[in-house]
Amino acid sequence: MRKAPTYMKAMNPLLLLLVSLLAFSFTARAAAPAQTSSEEQIKVAQQGLDLLMNGEPDAAIVVFQKIQVEDPDSALGYLMEADAVWWKIYLTTGNLIDPDVFEVGPNSSSPYDALFNKLVATTIAKARANRNANRDVARNYLYEGMAYGLLGRLASMRDSNLAAARAARQMRSLLITAVQKDPNLRDAYAGLGLYDYFVDTLPTIVKLLRWMIGLPGGSRERGLQEIEYAAKHGELTRGEALYYLAKDYSRSSENQFAKSLELFKELRSQYPRNGLWTLMVGSLEIRMGHAEEGEALYREVLNQERGKETVAGKALYKAARKALKLRYPSERIR
Repeated sequence: MRKAPTYMKAMNPLLLLLVSLLAFSFTARAAAPAQTSSEEQIKVAQQGLDLLMNGEPDAAIVVFQKIQVEDPDSALGYLMEADAVWWKIYLTTGNLIDPDVFEVGPNSSSPYDALFNKLVATTIAKARANRNANRDVARNYLYEGMAYGLLGRLASMRDSNLAAARAARQMRSLLITAVQKDPNLRDAYAGLGLYDYFVDTLPTIVKLLRWMIGLPGGSRERGLQEIEYAAKHGELTRGEALYYLAKDYSRSSENQFAKSLELFKELRSQYPRNGLWTLMVGSLEIRMGHAEEGEALYREVLNQERGKETVAGKALYKAARKALKLRYPSERIR
């Protein structure tokens, strides 16, 4: 038998090393999760948003976390989870009966605050990292702007006017940049509309804040138009924009209760599993003098949510029971 040449013997260890490295590289690529496109991620996010608007934040979070696993660099999964956690905060601390009441006071902390803040910070960091790497720049301006919008929503709910104003100013700047870079990012108009509306309609404190931190002015009419546009055409904000539009029309300053009622009925039709929309419809019915219809809806929620152990179920049952107890103090309501 012929012996292998000496140079072949010398090369064998090197060849083995190269083959091993190539095999490791291939295995690593095969094991790593494949990044999904923005379009695919948005479709997944929309599935989660359908659950969220149907009053199932925990189920929605499971869906949003799939985006995080499939593309850890994407800001979207963290943004959507932060939104779901915000709803858990609202459900457990907010006024779920009167659509005109949003504030719950400065001391209304919840067990979800730390997670919410962490998710928002992660969203902002990942959105900036993607922009710095020149990845989907316009959309990452949108995601960072939406994250500041969530911060502003929570600060506003807690009656922290200065923090809310600062977050709103940052949100507005980022969303304007997003739309300038890609006019098709229609979700940006939900945040821009909320900014324009509230800066033009909120109390005197806003005028002081505008002077203190250079808060740009707004427009009530433009704000309502922008929110309505997002409610009709947004990819990620459609349901929430419709909620805020209905909420705005229910304000005493707007006094458009019939229009608000129509929009809340639309939410109830689109997301029938969420008793919050039934509570809102009931509240508007009572406000418009239809006490019997409104109370029947409160009782519907009471029966629908009784015995549920979910965050939404417990909160909605408690809210419906409280609403009925206020109307019938002597009645034993279970």
